[in-house]
This record gives sequence, C-alpha cells and structure tokens, in this order.
Amino acid sequence: MLKFLSKVKIEFNALDPRIASCMEFLAQCNAPKAKESNPSCQVQVKRRTDDHTPQITVTFVNGVEQSYDATSTPAHNIRTMILEKGQYLETEQMFREAGEKWPVIIPDDELKQPFLGIKPKKAEEKKQ
Repeated sequence: MLKFLSKVKIEFNALDPRIASCMEFLAQCNAPKAKESNPSCQVQVKRRTDDHTPQITVTFVNGVEQSYDATSTPAHNIRTMILEKGQYLETEQMFREAGEKWPVIIPDDELKQPFLGIKPKKAEEKKQ
C-alpha cells in the first residue's frame, strides 16, 4: 500500500472514541512489509487536542492528496481505495512510458465489436 504513497498524515484526538480506524491504519503503515514496500514514505501522526474529527490524509507519488474521514470509513476500505488508485497510477505510467495517450479512449463502435480471439463452439463439439 505504501509503495503508491509519498506521505501519510494521521490526525486524531487520543480521547476521541472514534479513533479505531486511525489506529488500525497506523498499524498497517508501521507493518514491516508495508515499510519495506516504500521506505521513503513519510508517516506522520498528529495528536490533536480539539474536537477535529479523526482524519487520514495521503499523498500519492504523483502529488495528488486525498483525505479520508476516519470516523465513517474503516481502515480496510481506505486501504482498498489507496490500492485501487495506485493500480490506476501504475497503469497510467505504463501507458505514458509506452508513448500512448492517457486516458485511453475506446470508440463506441469498437466496444460493440465481437471479440475475435474466441471461436464459438460448433453444435457437434457441444454434444461430445
């Protein structure tokens, strides 16, 4: 998960009963496997003393920043969203390195064409 991120900032008030998601996400970030995937990713913890809701803010390697409300979003869902966005970034990078335009726009008429890589089975083959 950290391999797609350059920075993680976790903010919460330690006395707030809604910090479970923050704590679980922090544990995931501090796991050896996660740290090995991107040792240069900065993980910052900001302990607040006000009523600010628990929040997780991540900065992706391309500089895009995304904030998550940790009171209503479980850590697992945040991790899943990060992985999905990271896979999208990897795909984008792959296309750009290959000299292709991004995003790839497929014309409607091509989307409706049959896939020629699979031959339909003949009626005789189905009976056997």
